[in-house]
Amino acid sequence: MIEQANATGGFSVVVTAVDAQGFLRACLDSALNGSPGVGAVEVVVVDNGSTDLTGAILDEYVERDERVRAVRLPHRRPAGAARAVGALLTGGAYLLFIEGHDTLAPDALTVLARRAEETGNPDVIAFDHADVAWNQRITAGKDERLLCTPDRAAFALADRPRTLHLTPTLANRALRADFYAAHRELFGQDACTEVLPALGSLLAAERIAVTDAVLLTRTRHEPPPVADTYFNLFPQYEEVWRLLASGPPRTEEARIVFSGMVRRYLKVLALPGTPAAEQAAFLRRAGAHFARYKPAGYQRPAGLNGVRHALLERGSYAGYRASQVANRRRRDVRTLAATAKRKGAEAAREGLYREQLHRPLDEHLAVFSAYWDRGVLCSPAAISARLGELAPSIRQVWVVRREHMPLVPPGTDCVAPGSRRWASVLARAKYLVNNVNYPDSVVKRPGQIHLQTHHGTPLKRMGVDQAPFPATSRGVDYEALLQRCARWDYSVSANRHSTEVWTRAYPVPFTSLDYGYPRNDLYYTAGAEDVLRVRERLGIAPGRKALLYAPTHRDYESAWTPRLDLRRLAGALGEEFLLLVRGHYFYDRGPSPLTELHREGRIVDVSRYDSVEELGLASDALITDYSSVMFDFANLDRPIVLHVDDWETYAVTRGVYFDLPREAPGAVASSQDAIERLFEDGSWNGAEAALRRAAFRRRFCEFDDGHAAERVVRHVFLGQPGVPPITPLDRRTPAPDPERAAALVHSSPPEDPCPGLPPTSPSS
Repeated sequence: MIEQANATGGFSVVVTAVDAQGFLRACLDSALNGSPGVGAVEVVVVDNGSTDLTGAILDEYVERDERVRAVRLPHRRPAGAARAVGALLTGGAYLLFIEGHDTLAPDALTVLARRAEETGNPDVIAFDHADVAWNQRITAGKDERLLCTPDRAAFALADRPRTLHLTPTLANRALRADFYAAHRELFGQDACTEVLPALGSLLAAERIAVTDAVLLTRTRHEPPPVADTYFNLFPQYEEVWRLLASGPPRTEEARIVFSGMVRRYLKVLALPGTPAAEQAAFLRRAGAHFARYKPAGYQRPAGLNGVRHALLERGSYAGYRASQVANRRRRDVRTLAATAKRKGAEAAREGLYREQLHRPLDEHLAVFSAYWDRGVLCSPAAISARLGELAPSIRQVWVVRREHMPLVPPGTDCVAPGSRRWASVLARAKYLVNNVNYPDSVVKRPGQIHLQTHHGTPLKRMGVDQAPFPATSRGVDYEALLQRCARWDYSVSANRHSTEVWTRAYPVPFTSLDYGYPRNDLYYTAGAEDVLRVRERLGIAPGRKALLYAPTHRDYESAWTPRLDLRRLAGALGEEFLLLVRGHYFYDRGPSPLTELHREGRIVDVSRYDSVEELGLASDALITDYSSVMFDFANLDRPIVLHVDDWETYAVTRGVYFDLPREAPGAVASSQDAIERLFEDGSWNGAEAALRRAAFRRRFCEFDDGHAAERVVRHVFLGQPGVPPITPLDRRTPAPDPERAAALVHSSPPEDPCPGLPPTSPSS
């Protein structure tokens, strides 16, 4: 055990969390689970006015780990104020201040404890860190050259003033608790950036120790500060200069601080979009600081940077603007040819669309699409139907490929992608709804609302989380992906797992609607007559058990060949069962491996049946592998069998969020023989499978209760602040299974037809 600095000992990790639902678990686990032998570790989390599931995740950790304490601020406060609140609850010898999007290295606290012991408990222990960009690209060792030294003793800043060049954040240093308490005034001003806490902690410290170990990973997530917060830099730097002037002359430190101050001020002035009046006011104050704090012996740098220094020193806004205009003209000339070439290919369609962008928005127009314009499907279809009931004044237009138009429900208003009317409705609609993204060319206009419904709960890695897996990420333009996602105003979620994943996988600002997947409403609103009607439509004989086999797509396979021998499986199951086989929609072109089996009557090929939700209603059980259909089907509380013969390959190649075989919703088989044994001995529908299904439903059917579409319509389209609350899982009644449905229909008068079931029919 490493000896601690005082009687209390140990470390206090203060975590400030703002809408960190996708990252907070990893952050807390990194602080709690690593670093053996460092004495007491406590984690104080300040929920700084979060509006997502951060508070719920925090509740879980507080309940299960006594080392975690929570503070909830009703409204968001500056980071320094939030940190100060958390620090009041700490009792450790050293304090670390990190954010809910950060993670500590597994040995971080061990390394810091060892350095504290080796150097006699200095005021500050600085360490290196890594930054993770939105595309998962890691930049490590940013401060290595400043921290790598053969002399491992603590030092005074005057002996190594270059330490002031460290990345200006409190997250890359541990502060001795009594040092922090003696200098609290340094840590509260950081509304724009952490200039004062970072520089002030080094200037006030008597003894500093460093390590070049990378002990922290920071995920950059927040948008840049708004323009007016940049004025907070001025009082921060004024306090820094007060510290510099409070003791003996610190010539080299002053030179470094001045250089950094000027560089930061010029960076602010170069930011696009700042109103001219605010830019002029900032320049005047920055110029005053330049003149006031310019150190003796200052020499203006050469070249364009020297010109900028001169303009800043004079405080001349007119001169600065003239310089900006001249530079912009030079850049425009260089890019003119490239711009013209890029615009040539799509000029006609783009011109038509751009022309429509000048027309006013139609406040009563909503555009829908699903699965890259394949038809009226999935959650967009469920929202569309409910919108027609609750807000009939909003006109609806669906984007559908021409070859799919004959299959849409009668009366649907459709436009073909790329058509003249397509350009008009996309440019002018108030609402755009999709379960994927609209094309890159679609512009997010002020006042438009983009609603992203997604099309399944994620098992496989999504968005930027795919980046480390070359089999799926090769050739993916993640910048373009995030530009598309940045149009989202709302993201629909069926469970907290999905909410956390969408936040992390698509690191752009949006509001999560934790309302359930609208496409799954049918599983709670359909009655016995609806179940039997779909079965009749599919030709399933009364009393015969229908097994829906719905495998997923594999990125490492160029074409689909069922991994089960369906002819053999149908024979092994016998006449009691009927196999409904649905291939993934990625394989909807070209010859199907199911054609011959369907023709022979061995199976029913339902790959072209539009509604997978209706297929679920008609089925007694589901057989799948890694398809998200399992999460939806679980709402029906019917047996699910997983065939996971290539799980290791899939998990390593595609990337997954959890160990599916361990958390499966039912019986698991790794071979065809094992599948057949499950149905032979009845364990496909046994007690153990039911227990696993119940646990799975608690986690993944969290928000699905039959009212998701209504909640979305009331929130997004009607602007109603209150939506129907989520019905607890134990109080929900899913649609009856086929056997129960038959018993209900035969023992009671016929039910009224359900208006929610359209008169579709399989085209197979």
